[in-house]
Amino acid sequence: MTAVTTTHPEAFRPALHYTARNTWLNDPNGLIHHQGLYHLYYQNNPLGNTWGNMSWGHATSEDLTDWTEQPVAIPCDEQEEIFSGSVVFDSQNSSGLGTETAPPLVAIYTSAYKEASPLNGLQAQSLAYSLDGGFTWKKYAGNPVLDRNSANFRDPKVFRYDGGAGSYWVMAAVEAEEYKVVLYKSEDLKTWEYLSSFGPANATGGIWECPDLFALPVDGNPLELKWVLTVNLNPGGPNGGSAGQYFTGDFDGIKFTSDSTVTSGKQDHDRLQEYDWLDWGRDYYAAVSFSDAPDGRRIMIGWMNNWDYANQIPTSPWRSPMALPRELSLATIDGRTRLLQNVVEEVGSRHAAPAVRSQPIHLTGETRRIPASVGPVQLIEADFTPGTAEEFGLIVRGSGSEGTRIGINPGQGRLILDRTASGDTDFHDGFASVDTAPIKARDGRYRLKIYVDHCSVEVFAQHGQLVLTDLIFPNETSTGVSIYADGGSATVESLTITPLV
Repeated sequence: MTAVTTTHPEAFRPALHYTARNTWLNDPNGLIHHQGLYHLYYQNNPLGNTWGNMSWGHATSEDLTDWTEQPVAIPCDEQEEIFSGSVVFDSQNSSGLGTETAPPLVAIYTSAYKEASPLNGLQAQSLAYSLDGGFTWKKYAGNPVLDRNSANFRDPKVFRYDGGAGSYWVMAAVEAEEYKVVLYKSEDLKTWEYLSSFGPANATGGIWECPDLFALPVDGNPLELKWVLTVNLNPGGPNGGSAGQYFTGDFDGIKFTSDSTVTSGKQDHDRLQEYDWLDWGRDYYAAVSFSDAPDGRRIMIGWMNNWDYANQIPTSPWRSPMALPRELSLATIDGRTRLLQNVVEEVGSRHAAPAVRSQPIHLTGETRRIPASVGPVQLIEADFTPGTAEEFGLIVRGSGSEGTRIGINPGQGRLILDRTASGDTDFHDGFASVDTAPIKARDGRYRLKIYVDHCSVEVFAQHGQLVLTDLIFPNETSTGVSIYADGGSATVESLTITPLV
């Protein structure tokens, strides 16, 4: 069912999520913490609110919650568009682009060469550098620094490796149409030597983009590290369209070896449910992590949209938000190493009003509205124990027949996010969806942590083991929260609804 909305597009602008003031954005780029600031660069069309004129936009934050939009960092020109990449702090001035006393920030980005360039049609890796903490940038005169004579070689994520094989810079980039992550090393960020490649593996239903490679302790043990390789693909996600997957394994400074690959070669569509996904929803893509985050934290941000309908979502003058920043960790679950993702604690500190808390509520074949819980921006925490119900859960941003249903079907072992009656869904025939993901009870319970904003729902289930993110475009008056159990009984053991900014 499609609801009719009279909501003005500007009313969809998030309170918790970053958006550009009046332009288009997509992939996060160059994420780095430097001199007390988080820098979020991103793919940006500075001239409009649909994709094009790819440049690096820029925003900064002290706390990952309040962002200040800065002037465009690296604009496109007649020769090249500035595609995705990363930023590193060259503290030893290995590149020679700064000085020993004033080392540079170095951006490694993809040059997508245009008709005016002798390299028209190719994609290669280039450098820009900043000597003022990331606010102004100058392109390196020797660009490109790495050219494979390829039309689909892009999205370099660079980090400093220090291990048994030595100490040097490592680049993880993709050959997008070959479903490969390619690894290179460099002493100075200018001259690169091929190391190895990874892939095809697991999901290959769309081109591979935006890789990341990092190590995390397992179960909080700093003596037991495991490497995580993330790679995004479009299309080919578990619920259609864009998505991101991850692999766990080992990186010895030369080669990444996965211990979580289900299949090699071409994707078997029947096995999508077996793969490890960063997010099972339709609207989480191009996710990469910050360099140099304080206290060794690994914090990731993704683009909250889907290429199936990205240019058509009903927002103006801005288009596309970023997802909330997530802190990553590894845990052993059912004998396997799994990635846990949880919204950074800074976001939860933005309480706008006292929380609404309830005692246990027993439901039998009913939908019950939660009084005094009305609000468009909320953190909802709920613990359920199943009874005889076929499905139970919550309805958020609800009013009358409108609402977004977040349910659990214990018999099928599925988490469900149904946005078919979520508000404005008819701007694209592929938007209305019922997205699902596999879920199992833990200690007999299902735990959901849900962040609701003006145009999105992000569901973190079972302490961050499972995440499902979807855009929604509800009426401004649709702000209610209800709980339900269909076809039998279920118990809401605890429910806390906290209004956020």
